[in-house]
Amino acid sequence: MGLSVRRVRGLAIGCLILGGILVGAGCVTLASSGAAVAQTVSSIVVEGSRRVEPDTIRSYFKPGPGGRIGPEQEDEALKALVATGLFSDVRVSHTGGRIVVTIVENPVINRVAFEGNKKAKDEQLTAEVQSKPRGTLSRPTVQADVQRIVEIYHRTGRFDVSVNPKIIELPNNRVDLVFEIQEGEKTGVKELRFVGTKAFSYGRLKDVIKTSESNWLSFLQTTDIYDPDRVEADRDLLRRFYLKHGYADVRIVSAVGEYDPARKGFVVTFTIDEGSQYRVGNIEVISNVRAIDPQILRGQLKLSTGSVYNADLVEKSVESMTVQAAKVGYAFASVRPRGERNFETKTINIAFVVEEGARAYIERINIRGNTRTRDYVIRREFDLGEGDAYNRALIDRAERRLKNLGFFKVVKITNEPGSAPDRVVINVDVEEQATGEFSVSGGYSTADGFIAEVSVADRNLMGRGNYGKASVTYGQRVRGFDLSFVEPFLFGYRMAGGIDIFGRQNLASQYVSYDSQTIGTNLRLGFALTEEIAFQPRYTFYQQKITLPSQYDDCQFSSNALINGGTGVTPGNEPFPTNPPGGPGDTIVNPPFGCYANGEASLAVRKELAQGPVNVSLVGYTVSYNTLDNNKLPTSGLYTELRQDFAGVGGDVQFIRTSFEARNYYEVFSDIVSVVKVQAGNISPWGGEQLRMLDQFQMGPNLVRGFSTAGIGQRDLTPGTTNDALGGSLYWGATVEAQTPLYFLPKDIGIKVAAFADAGNLWSYKGPTFWNVTGETLQVGLDSASFIRSSVGVGLLWDSPLGPLRFDLAYPLTKYCATPTLGGPEVCDRTQFFRFSGGTKF
Repeated sequence: MGLSVRRVRGLAIGCLILGGILVGAGCVTLASSGAAVAQTVSSIVVEGSRRVEPDTIRSYFKPGPGGRIGPEQEDEALKALVATGLFSDVRVSHTGGRIVVTIVENPVINRVAFEGNKKAKDEQLTAEVQSKPRGTLSRPTVQADVQRIVEIYHRTGRFDVSVNPKIIELPNNRVDLVFEIQEGEKTGVKELRFVGTKAFSYGRLKDVIKTSESNWLSFLQTTDIYDPDRVEADRDLLRRFYLKHGYADVRIVSAVGEYDPARKGFVVTFTIDEGSQYRVGNIEVISNVRAIDPQILRGQLKLSTGSVYNADLVEKSVESMTVQAAKVGYAFASVRPRGERNFETKTINIAFVVEEGARAYIERINIRGNTRTRDYVIRREFDLGEGDAYNRALIDRAERRLKNLGFFKVVKITNEPGSAPDRVVINVDVEEQATGEFSVSGGYSTADGFIAEVSVADRNLMGRGNYGKASVTYGQRVRGFDLSFVEPFLFGYRMAGGIDIFGRQNLASQYVSYDSQTIGTNLRLGFALTEEIAFQPRYTFYQQKITLPSQYDDCQFSSNALINGGTGVTPGNEPFPTNPPGGPGDTIVNPPFGCYANGEASLAVRKELAQGPVNVSLVGYTVSYNTLDNNKLPTSGLYTELRQDFAGVGGDVQFIRTSFEARNYYEVFSDIVSVVKVQAGNISPWGGEQLRMLDQFQMGPNLVRGFSTAGIGQRDLTPGTTNDALGGSLYWGATVEAQTPLYFLPKDIGIKVAAFADAGNLWSYKGPTFWNVTGETLQVGLDSASFIRSSVGVGLLWDSPLGPLRFDLAYPLTKYCATPTLGGPEVCDRTQFFRFSGGTKF
């Protein structure tokens, strides 16, 4: 059989019509000079081949029955040749009883270049495109590359991007492929909408998701750029948020981003079907494994009857029960929660059913995608290993732990069948993200003045999962350095071990008359006792010393000083000048004209100075309990901390110091969070020692706002001295605060206002009151166990991209004042109406 002239003519016309569409594949034509006869492979003539061997082209023609090539075999060969992408044109004709295959080879790419790209690097684009130098130019591949480049820009929020591929012909059938890119502007999210919501405010739901709206600070953030993947992840965040707050029937119906040409940005709309809020009804633990006592597992429950249903706590209960079952020898036990809704009472009865579970073992754990992080850093987050019993709850726990590390952008754990029916292969796919940080920080506080800090840190040091940081601080009244290193899995156990080396210098200011210098080291351990309770023992050693300007330490040169044969220095027997020292008519005597005339530091300060450097060696621990919903911006939950230190393991001082703090957060109304804080502390010497002034508690705005640094508590009332704060051995404090965003500002800006009331007290100075060098007796004042300092005020909190900032205006309601027994003006607690603190990293 042959190909008619009509068919040839039809194919030619078809090529002309489809020429604009099938540019990459070229035009494929079958031509015949006469009646077609069945041919053999050996009779095929190849014309136009330069790089491709003729035999390679002939190999695409597969003989039919009898070893002959007919029209059907020719059609199949043509399709296969076109599919290779090597040719821009393929034609088949019959001449002199032979098959003639005429080809036009696609050119070879000499180089691939990108022009106009500023926001995406050449290396990133080169890795994405499939067209490569020394490869064959394929127009369909080029078009696919265009789409890949467009997708890269879409992921960075640039939806106005346009990419134009340009082919520059060169000699010897070679070309340069140039992608001309017009990046356009970033396409941001102009508005977020939540449809169908009643239980939570617009602002509260915006806090849940990662996508944010564009505002005047958009140049400092990237979450306002439209990203479909992020929006899809926000759907899951919203669903988990509702499930955590009792809305078991919630459905995130849709999350749609629509481009608004007028606003040149996207409007993202989340449609939510909330359903009803449920509380927990009856809770049962049912064990279908005879040897497992349900009562043993009840102790692992994280929720209680009558509480708001919380899917997170159900999940944590399942994990804890699974681990407990494995501890008593049932590694294959499976705990499955069953919920039964009561639509009338709006409760959910929960039954945790313990089954034997299928017997499957982990054959292999594959780690993929980690180019920097070592495999063992990922494997140690699993509570099971290869050869152990497979347990889904423990796999889910490992996935959550890996996500919480902050090393990876994406973590996904999947299973596949192993080499036997009872074997499972676990695949862990991760995508790493940057963990290092170089920062230059600046800030200001009313206590320390302007401060600058340069630091280098890495959460995943050398890919080993360690934390390391080095920082240097320099400011008006504070300087220092800090070196830290933490190994989160010390000796292969889930226990963190850390070491710190630090130095700090505080200069004299309006709050203290002396300079202090501290340098030391800290060794610490830390491990979790439960999901909420952590324990951290530590050992600290530091050396501390103070220095004074000479004019604040000249009473030791007085003729009345004991060491000079006098009867003791007191303001009563020290001559006071009628003119300033060194003024007209003033007579300078030796010792100086009244050592109090030019000011004198407190006896307690000068005695510290005379001691010289003091070594402090102490062991201690911290126990914390944390149920906060968010450690950075909590809205609910409780945090408590107990700290205790025992000094006297070597060193020069001996004391026991205990402090306690508790903070409770509760959302009273939507977007109005109440904070209740209580704190207390005690320090006592032992071994017959007195407490140094520097070891006692120094309190100010950290106890009651409205008072200056070291502004609360006992002071030296000796006339002529600087009335230095002496500190105290006992303190307590309480705070009530309400925080809410400013309704007329975009919530993304992160500004809140707060109203607060503080109360507290510091008392019981246990330091030296007599100095045998000068014979002075310390006049301790403002010491009362019953007096309560208090204040009220308002604050402005800004969680800015530049760092956390806080402005407080506080008015002291009660402050303590006393008149020195030796005369002189009244001495009071030192107040400070305005306080500002903050910092930034850039």
